Amino acid sequence: MPTLSPDLRKALLQLPQKEKDQLLTRLVAQDAVLTEQLSFRLLEGDDALEQRRLRLRQQIDDPVRGFHQTPNDLLVIVRQLHARLAYHAKITGDTLGELELTIRLLLHVFRHQPEAVARLHGPTQPLLQHLARRTQEVLRQADKLHEDYHVEFAQSINELLTLLYASAAAPLARELGVPRQW
Repeated sequence: MPTLSPDLRKALLQLPQKEKDQLLTRLVAQDAVLTEQLSFRLLEGDDALEQRRLRLRQQIDDPVRGFHQTPNDLLVIVRQLHARLAYHAKITGDTLGELELTIRLLLHVFRHQPEAVARLHGPTQPLLQHLARRTQEVLRQADKLHEDYHVEFAQSINELLTLLYASAAAPLARELGVPRQW
């Protein structure tokens, strides 16, 4: 992002307040992410974060439990949901929610789609690779958290690791260096 020269910055700050306000609103309107971030921070109420998490939980629960023609169909849905989780974290700064919901998504795939994760062969390999990499990323994110949060996530992460190593993704997880226990 280019920086302003000191002279231009000084001139901008000397503009009348009305002109500064107009410039600010025009600039903010050009960036959709910034607009949504400001809307979240300034307009939504105190329970907005929990409401957003609840909507994401519902989105995670419904599609993952459904019937999928191929493992590729499931992979497309899982990737779309991961993108929504990342966008949620970008807008709200909710890294704990992103981690919790990512764990929930991965657990749902292993629990509710056993036929998709039972064998490592051509059609399932991209899905299983994605699940192993995402599990590795979950561990990295969890390690960055303060130790007090480790207690909160330990049970679900260990369950995820157990399911990962019980699935056909186990060799891929070993290859990535994913531990069996967190």
